[in-house]
Amino acid sequence: MNKFLTTALIVGTFYSVSAQEKRLLSLEEAVKLGIENSKNLKIDQAKIEESTANLLEAKNRQLPELKVSGSYLYLPIKPNIDMKIAGVSGSGGPDVHQAMYGTVNLSMPIYSGGRIKYGIKSAEYLVEASKLSTENDKNAVAYNISQAYNNLFKASEVVKLLKENLVSSQKRDQSFIKLENNGVIAKNDRLKAQLQTSNIELQLMEAENNYNIANINMDLLLGLPDNTEIEVDSNYIAADDLGKPDDYYLNLARENRKDIQALDYQRKAAALGTKAAKAENLPSIAFTGGYVAADIPKLFTLTNAVNVGVGIQYNLSNIWKKNSSLMQSKAREQELSANNELLNDNVTLEVKRDYQNDLYAHKKIDVYQKTLEQAEENYRITLNKYNNGLETITNLLDADTAKITANVNVITSKADAALAHKKLLQTTGTINN
Repeated sequence: MNKFLTTALIVGTFYSVSAQEKRLLSLEEAVKLGIENSKNLKIDQAKIEESTANLLEAKNRQLPELKVSGSYLYLPIKPNIDMKIAGVSGSGGPDVHQAMYGTVNLSMPIYSGGRIKYGIKSAEYLVEASKLSTENDKNAVAYNISQAYNNLFKASEVVKLLKENLVSSQKRDQSFIKLENNGVIAKNDRLKAQLQTSNIELQLMEAENNYNIANINMDLLLGLPDNTEIEVDSNYIAADDLGKPDDYYLNLARENRKDIQALDYQRKAAALGTKAAKAENLPSIAFTGGYVAADIPKLFTLTNAVNVGVGIQYNLSNIWKKNSSLMQSKAREQELSANNELLNDNVTLEVKRDYQNDLYAHKKIDVYQKTLEQAEENYRITLNKYNNGLETITNLLDADTAKITANVNVITSKADAALAHKKLLQTTGTINN
């Protein structure tokens, strides 16, 4: 009995662990979860922290430098000491074998030609640029998840539709078997109907395979265990407002695109870099202070040697050397200016292209809806004629296939239209709004 209970417990535990966990997720919940677990966004967060550290380093340059140093020297051989101090003469001197000294130096920058100030402001701009780049990447992540969710939704709906048609086709096969046994229809007609059922089964297997692949992809994107079965929200397909012209979305993109804003901050940082490079030709002035203490046993002791003053530093080689930093910074400004023009052109193209694709996707829904109505009416008429002996089984099955195809096209076109609108929102930088 104990062995039986233990075995039952192990088997039960195995099935409970291996069983798929089902989880209902709306698109908004999926996007939120995907952003929280995105590995790319974690890399972006590390870049923000790096930019913040660079800002802290730039701010540290305006703070005073305080350095302490000390040394102990051991002299294994007696040195020759010749004192030149007035009233003291002679060589040889005391027996000295060690010396100790220490210094404390303080330096407070007063003027550096603006290099410190420009460095701090430039670092602040780069921090903002890295944050905006992260927001832009969030938009990309949101669209990628929307695309994966759309694929999962389409696969799920196609599976449902094919299962319904498979049940109807199997019932028709049972009916045709009875009709064949009663001599009403030929065996060939019954085989044609069963072939249709087999084709639906193959389509269903393919659709289920696509669904499983799409489900695994969603699990990985959302950071969920790969055995989690995601149930999509049936209300995913919703009407989109496309009553506004493309210029409205273009203006929306220029106001909200984070990559445009990030590039603007990079250009500001580059302009400050040019000013800082020019300041390299200016002198640096700092307040200085220090304290020195020394002790050479049997010779002398020095204490309270405090000094204060002002130090100036100027690199005379700047007179004949070209300022390469200035040349590099100006080239960087030109590069960013060209990138800005190129980005604006690309934004215009992307918005107008995605707007047209959105319109096209919604127009396809109307066409497929009409096709479905025609296919359903054609199937109804063909079935009526077949029941009255006026139509062949081949035409009836063809009409049934056309109806299935039309249903699939309607579902997929609606899902694709929803995704096309998400793409337009991503292009305008408002997909997460």
